[in-house]
Amino acid sequence: MPIIVNLDVMMAKRKIGLMELAEKMDITPANLSILKNNRAKAVRFSTLEQICKILECQPSDILEYRAE
Repeated sequence: MPIIVNLDVMMAKRKIGLMELAEKMDITPANLSILKNNRAKAVRFSTLEQICKILECQPSDILEYRAE
């Protein structure tokens, strides 16, 4: 898939773990892990908004397009 999720990179830059981010977002760690490991088929804007708010970043810091 040409859309790459760089959530793990942003989490490392902000020094926040999966469990802590999931707790702050009030979602299950399993659901966040699916997104973090680039296995999600879609992401809601509300979820992306929460991630950006908590990590203090832009959507372009999380999502990347790479031509195949």
